[in-house]
Amino acid sequence: MMGIREFAQRKKRKVLAVKLDAGAVLNALPMAVVVVAEDGTILHVNDTGEQFFHGSATHLRGQRLQDMIPEDSPLFSVIEQARNDGNAVFEYGLNLNSPRIGRYFVNVQARPMMDDSRAVVLGLQERSIADKIDHQMSHRGAARSVSAMAHMLAHEVKNPLSGIRGAAQLLEDTLDAQDRSLTQLIRGEVDRIVALVDRMEVFSDTGPLRREAVNIHEVLTRVRQLAENGFGRHVRIVENYDPSLPAVLGNRDQLVQVFLNLAKNAVEAVPTVGGEVVLRTAYRPGVRFALAGRDSREHLPLMVSVEDNGEGIPEDMRAHIFDPFVTSKPKGSGLGLALVAKIIDDHGGAIEVDSAYKRTVIRVMLPMVRPVVEYPEGGAE
Repeated sequence: MMGIREFAQRKKRKVLAVKLDAGAVLNALPMAVVVVAEDGTILHVNDTGEQFFHGSATHLRGQRLQDMIPEDSPLFSVIEQARNDGNAVFEYGLNLNSPRIGRYFVNVQARPMMDDSRAVVLGLQERSIADKIDHQMSHRGAARSVSAMAHMLAHEVKNPLSGIRGAAQLLEDTLDAQDRSLTQLIRGEVDRIVALVDRMEVFSDTGPLRREAVNIHEVLTRVRQLAENGFGRHVRIVENYDPSLPAVLGNRDQLVQVFLNLAKNAVEAVPTVGGEVVLRTAYRPGVRFALAGRDSREHLPLMVSVEDNGEGIPEDMRAHIFDPFVTSKPKGSGLGLALVAKIIDDHGGAIEVDSAYKRTVIRVMLPMVRPVVEYPEGGAE
């Protein structure tokens, strides 16, 4: 028979194995898991939590959550509600923003510990990757809707407008001076509509995009030169480039148009004194997009961002800034960013927007030129 001592040792080993398994499971989770005591002290954090809070578990244990996240954050209300109700609490789309950890958009789960009701287990799931895909799909939809609208306007509106203008001009020759002002009004309004249609025609599909290897830094240098000698004379433009980037697979002229539009918007958003626009490039491997109309997931490792220190995009407009005719400018047409969406869509790229007070960043992800593998004579081995 098993002795008492041997039984106790086996039980101890089983308990230890369960603890190890639980720790391995927590570390394998893609969300940050943090156990917080009643006074806010961090008792435990998993591997993803270490990345989220930018520190090792050993360093984070014993620190107060309030020292990392401002105490007025709604996260603490979620923790308190879970602690007081004794039940799990879920909060979706919570903004966490602090100098210590940066800016996150997360889903939060808070649940009191079973053996200690005053301690709470937090699960923090970052939503950035999903939002990138959602934003990309909406921007592609905006681009397609603009293309369809441009096609319709070009073919169905300009012809009758031409007839209306011609009829008004013929009438003008038969009228006295007092009534001619009315035909002149008609011609003026027709000309204004035709000008708008002409601007929309740049969105219409004109066949497959001709793409080649493009040095994105040459594109951005051209944009900076145009800005500094024109609309951006009063603004400090900073370049922060990764010189090792491979070539972009794209159309040079259209990419100049994209980043010229983004730079112009950024310049118009910054203050007159102390305005700054940052042009940045980086290589971001790992994220692939499943894009409509493509069988495989697209690898978009080349990131170009345009950052400004303006007031930020109004929250109610952020989801619609790439839609046609949406603008916050008194005299804006709302077509500049719609054109950006259309061109990036044609390139098979993606766009994301991150906006807050004094920091708005628009990131464009683009495909790179794939290297051609040359095999020795006789074929691949």
